[in-house]
Amino acid sequence: MVWTGTLGTLELIFIALFALFYLAYLARTIRAARALRSGYRRVFYKILLRSTYFGLFIAALMGPSFGQTKKEVKSIGKDIFMCVDLSESMNAFDVQPSRLEKIKFELKEIVEAFNSDRIGLIMFSNEAYIQCPLTYDKSALNLFIETLNTNLVPNTGTDFGPPLGLALEKITDEESSVTRQKSKIIILISDGEDFGENTESIAKKIEDKGIKLFTLGIGTSHGSKIMTRNGFKKNNQGQDVISKLNPVSLKQLATATDGSYFEINDKRNDVERLINTIGDIEGELRDAKQVDVSANKYYYFLALALLLLLIDLLVKTKTLTV
Repeated sequence: MVWTGTLGTLELIFIALFALFYLAYLARTIRAARALRSGYRRVFYKILLRSTYFGLFIAALMGPSFGQTKKEVKSIGKDIFMCVDLSESMNAFDVQPSRLEKIKFELKEIVEAFNSDRIGLIMFSNEAYIQCPLTYDKSALNLFIETLNTNLVPNTGTDFGPPLGLALEKITDEESSVTRQKSKIIILISDGEDFGENTESIAKKIEDKGIKLFTLGIGTSHGSKIMTRNGFKKNNQGQDVISKLNPVSLKQLATATDGSYFEINDKRNDVERLINTIGDIEGELRDAKQVDVSANKYYYFLALALLLLLIDLLVKTKTLTV
């Protein structure tokens, strides 16, 4: 037998009070019986009965568990790859404190919202790299998110094809998958136009695989200057470059894959809506196990104690006999 609880201070106080009161009651009964020259054996039956159901109440309170029952434990979850644009325009500050810093904060919110799912991180500009593979380790993932900066990738334009192709390859890799059928999701985050040539064909493969693709645009229509190490970025004519959100490619990509487009700007933040949308997607069964568990059978002890209490109330006996 296994006890889910232990004898705590409250239980010990109850036991001590019960013992103290009945010792006092027994002493008084014996004195009265001797004074009246009568028998007092029946008082011991009463004490035995009441001690029994009091003990049963204490046992029920401690949660006795015995016997084995089978319980099915299921593991259900999603695989999510987040692809983050690290082109120089992500340093624009039309979304405070900057587009990239705002995205890093929101990525941690997404990680927190799906802490029981596997999440991976891809960084890209015109090339794509795995920053963190699919993992359950959310502490490590948050560290990788914190290290994101625009110096980690070449800055020669934006191409959605490489990150989508890399995410598609890794998220469908059977050797790294727990099961063959899981809910798979790709989130593409950028502020600019797609200058790639293979995006359309890769998007078609994503749709054919049944993978959910969501796009998240960040920036504003009025835009801002781009901060670099040497001041603001300038064009060939020496003028400050103004970076504006160009959501056209992101919207087209979301439409082509039957996904959804979300946006973060100076007046709007759709991350909560994105989280809710992903949360509505049913996770696939990854594993199911039958485990043996002990069942708490406190109700047997409680029922017997109540029965004895009822007998004690209904059956009247004389504790002193002549």
